[in-house]
Amino acid sequence: MLEIHNLECVRGDHRLFSALNFVVSPGELLHVKGPNGSGKTTLLRTLCGLSQPSQGKVLWRGEAIDALADEYYRELTYIGHLNGVKDELTAVETLYFAAKLSQQEADEDAIYEALRRIGLRGREELPAKVLSQGQKRRVALARLLLNTTRLWVLDEPYTALDVAAIGLLQEVIAGHLNSGGMVVLTTHQDVEIEGVVRQLNLAA
Repeated sequence: MLEIHNLECVRGDHRLFSALNFVVSPGELLHVKGPNGSGKTTLLRTLCGLSQPSQGKVLWRGEAIDALADEYYRELTYIGHLNGVKDELTAVETLYFAAKLSQQEADEDAIYEALRRIGLRGREELPAKVLSQGQKRRVALARLLLNTTRLWVLDEPYTALDVAAIGLLQEVIAGHLNSGGMVVLTTHQDVEIEGVVRQLNLAA
């Protein structure tokens, strides 16, 4: 379970949000909404330990994430605005190294199947620099088809995806929730996912 207690984040002289409290339990999705500049990305980065709050705590299973360190990160998958896909690497290589960094098994057959399912059949061995933005986004999101982490934190995951890819991603997220996973995401689109979906609105 992910718990947020009295969280406050400040950017420069501007307080993005304060006294923020919420819980995400197994099987739940939290849809973080708000206008540009309201702190959505900052909140997600804070949940991942990439940004430090000015006040408050992020707890995982009752313990502060900074104390858990690698124990927490092994159960977390974060996909941000940037795809984290290097131009020189192929889709297969990207997923292989992502699995290794997450200390998960990097099964070649599973990698090819994930890329096929995400719509990249025939492009598995191409360097990312020749892929479109939508295809690079698919490479990043293919990680979700492979990993076994409990908590997914996704920043605008639908960006640059077509209707078919969005539908597939929603199915994958629904399956994750159904198996007891947790998801925190931001998106300007409607979230049409089966399961427990709650909203958190951040003011500008």
